[in-house]
Amino acid sequence: MPVKNRFAQLLPEITEWRRDLHENPEILFETYRTSAIVAEKLESFGCDQVLTGIGRTGVVAIINGKSTASGKVIGLRADMDALPIHEQTGLEYASKTDGAMHACGHDGHTAMLLGAAKYLSETRNFDGVAVMIFQPAEEGGGGGKEMCDDGMMDRFGIQEVYGMHNEPGMPVGSFAIRPGAFFAAVDLFDIVVEGKGGHAAEPNQAVDSIVTAAAIVTALQTIASRNTDPVAQVVVSVTSHVSSSEAYNVIPQQVHLKGTVRTFSPATRDLAEKRLGEIAMGTAATYGAKAKVDYKRVYPAMINHDDQTAFAADVAASVSGSCQDAPLIMGGEDFAFMLEERPGAYIMVGNGDGPMVHHPEYNFNDEAIPAGCSWWAEIVEQRMPVSNSHNT
Repeated sequence: MPVKNRFAQLLPEITEWRRDLHENPEILFETYRTSAIVAEKLESFGCDQVLTGIGRTGVVAIINGKSTASGKVIGLRADMDALPIHEQTGLEYASKTDGAMHACGHDGHTAMLLGAAKYLSETRNFDGVAVMIFQPAEEGGGGGKEMCDDGMMDRFGIQEVYGMHNEPGMPVGSFAIRPGAFFAAVDLFDIVVEGKGGHAAEPNQAVDSIVTAAAIVTALQTIASRNTDPVAQVVVSVTSHVSSSEAYNVIPQQVHLKGTVRTFSPATRDLAEKRLGEIAMGTAATYGAKAKVDYKRVYPAMINHDDQTAFAADVAASVSGSCQDAPLIMGGEDFAFMLEERPGAYIMVGNGDGPMVHHPEYNFNDEAIPAGCSWWAEIVEQRMPVSNSHNT
């Protein structure tokens, strides 16, 4: 069952939608224009209901099949937000908003789900209810959690939920997935090292917060190398430091370290949090300083459910001819919150060669649109089939 002909026909129109979204990126929950355009198009497609303001600026559309006797309800989710990056693609439809860019392909995800919604509204070749979920604030804002906290799953009776993300480096339109843990849990930490400021020429009269912070940064790497089971995955990264002085001849009173911890298992996550606090405070004490640690758990690990993953892989193979095994990914994905509330699966679709996501020269590949749209449509039609139905 290859890519649907209807999506080949719709490709120029969907591409136009995608490029308009790319040209007008919006960050986190500030997706006001994007959400309005999405809602307007869903209304024009003839969706049975279109609701806005779910999870602040999220949009949900309901499409009933030819019959709803099966009682099945499936959710399909796309993310809408951009990143705070200065675009460097040089495209004619490059971002018109300085400091904002669709550098992760959410413009493509939104356009593909809109394409699937248009097709499903036209054909209704399924027995059940399809729920189109357009989510804001995936990039660190927890928009998926906000939509769940708004009661989305219960309100619309969603029984299973499916998501998709593009992947540069994979052939265009190909698919990859894995059961179980897929994307890592993401935690954030702040460590404030308090020393005793002084003159750089008299370090003996000070407690050097810079030297202390450097020792903490090095020591934190023992969480992975000496505290964690070698077969468990954990990444501890210090990504920023800010001192209380910018002068060349001043030992600063205070240094602020920021970073992330990435894990897959709850036990490893607990260990990493515990050891990070112990190492930071213990190392600081060794140098005569103090450390205050603030540790925040942001996204849980994204866990694909076995049955839904096998089904999603079969659908992908029916669209593109095959579906490969995906590797573990240490990045975070807040679709994890939806998969904690309902069984479902998340899949990667190939974006072809080019810069990776979050790069200022990245661009979503419009040639992936037919495959992505087809996968979402087939999820609905194959999971909620109509007797004696035929594909369009």
